[in-house]
Amino acid sequence: MSRQRPVESLSFEEALVELESIVKTLETGQAPLEESISSYERGTLLKHHCEAKLRAAQAKIEKITVRDDGSVSTQPLDPEE
Repeated sequence: MSRQRPVESLSFEEALVELESIVKTLETGQAPLEESISSYERGTLLKHHCEAKLRAAQAKIEKITVRDDGSVSTQPLDPEE
């Protein structure tokens, strides 16, 4: 098997493609147990990586505001400000 790139070095798109491939492989049930476990573990890392990338993207397009009553909310980022 070829050496896999570290998950944290992957773009969102690269991680998603690899995750989809792992899911397809696991769904077939044809991989040996050890390979399935290893794939599942990598898939979990890829899932968390994708979620973090999405959260980071969302944070870049929203701004946090504090209302007069002290409650916190988010609003779309206005690039004109």
